[in-house]
Amino acid sequence: MRRLKITFFLTLLLSVAIAQPRLPKDYYWKKLSNGLEVVVIENNKVPLATIEIAVKNGAYTEGPEYSGLSHLFEHMFFKANKDYPDQEKFLKRTQQLGAVWNGTTGDERVNYFFTFDKDSLDAGLKFMNAAIRFPIYRPEDMAKERPVVDGEFQRAESDPQFLLFDAAGKKVWGDLFTRKNPIGDHNIINTATPAKMMIIKDKYYFPNNSLLTICGDVKHKTAFALAEKIYGDWANSGFNPHEKYPIPEFKPLVSTDYFVKQSTIAQTPNLLYIWQGPDTRTDSAATLAADVFNTALGLNSSKWQQALVDKGLTTFASVQYQTEKYVGPIVVYTLPNPHKLKECYEEIAKQVKMWGDPNYITDEEMETAKQVLRRNNLRQQEKPSSLPSQLSYFWCSASFEFGTDIIDNYMKVTKSDIKRYVDKYITGKNYVAGMVISPEMDKSTGASAFFKPNF
Repeated sequence: MRRLKITFFLTLLLSVAIAQPRLPKDYYWKKLSNGLEVVVIENNKVPLATIEIAVKNGAYTEGPEYSGLSHLFEHMFFKANKDYPDQEKFLKRTQQLGAVWNGTTGDERVNYFFTFDKDSLDAGLKFMNAAIRFPIYRPEDMAKERPVVDGEFQRAESDPQFLLFDAAGKKVWGDLFTRKNPIGDHNIINTATPAKMMIIKDKYYFPNNSLLTICGDVKHKTAFALAEKIYGDWANSGFNPHEKYPIPEFKPLVSTDYFVKQSTIAQTPNLLYIWQGPDTRTDSAATLAADVFNTALGLNSSKWQQALVDKGLTTFASVQYQTEKYVGPIVVYTLPNPHKLKECYEEIAKQVKMWGDPNYITDEEMETAKQVLRRNNLRQQEKPSSLPSQLSYFWCSASFEFGTDIIDNYMKVTKSDIKRYVDKYITGKNYVAGMVISPEMDKSTGASAFFKPNF
């Protein structure tokens, strides 16, 4: 009897150790002995394969001295490595594979992906392996790429919307702004060295901080075997990067702040409000309520749209929340009618004050919003090459299960959930409001005089 109990206990421990995360149908998961998580998505709609490696890196890992280097690191990924020692050879190999490729850097994720013919899976995984594990940061490559990355920054600065979000972000996040600013800092980008690239690599680029996703016309057993063969000897860091280099907590806003920024490139006013919202670590339920509420506000029938767009006070009135592990922002962004700027500003305040009313959105609008979210999710599933990116976003900023269950959980959101979300994060809470406007329009509308806290 005792032997049976021991056997049962050992079997239970083993089952816990290899417990599979909850994933959608035809998604298969395995963790290699070095800590690399591998997901294979079997989808044979087209005879292609997409591979992606996502790393828990990005703006949220960057103090001021590293601002923008995760983004620069992403660009350097597509340069030289051990197997392809210069970019010409790297690009020639992508052509031989017939690969479509790119990468992105966000607040909480950096990802790299290649799509190619399914028969090139073995070669493609080896190609990715060389780039992710054995990069070479040649000074001449960095000299060429720094202006490219900084050029993206400069192009962004020619957009009034960017200027507004940048100025507001510095007020919302304070001395931790760099941890919400993937594009970085001009000086840090332009003075980056190969040594600094290695600092990023040696902090975060390890199998136990990465997710490899293989998607397309593939078989999971074959794909797992290839992943084990090619990535199995990638050395574990021996530490949890996010324990060794913890992300500091963002400080709550201590007051509401309004500002007007003059810019000659602003042909029409841009108006922005930002609150610090929920995050998936501490209040994942509120992140779901935020998505349903904002989708309802985006419906043409909503009181929000009717009060602002239908009455001609603005041409665009967006309310968004960004799902993040570390304090997602709640953003109201509008393009007011220059001739009705004050009326628009006053109407926004009036409407936001009403958001906590359970009847602000109707039962029909609630149901329509949920169905919009469901249909959008279905459309996102239609393109196999986009599935790895969707999965890795949840892996980095929430969990596999959060993504798997998200539509079912949207359907469970109630008006009480939305009221709780609004009351906890918006009503009576501090926020930052900003306006970008041309000097001439500021003078003619009196914006700087009347744009003050009014709710």
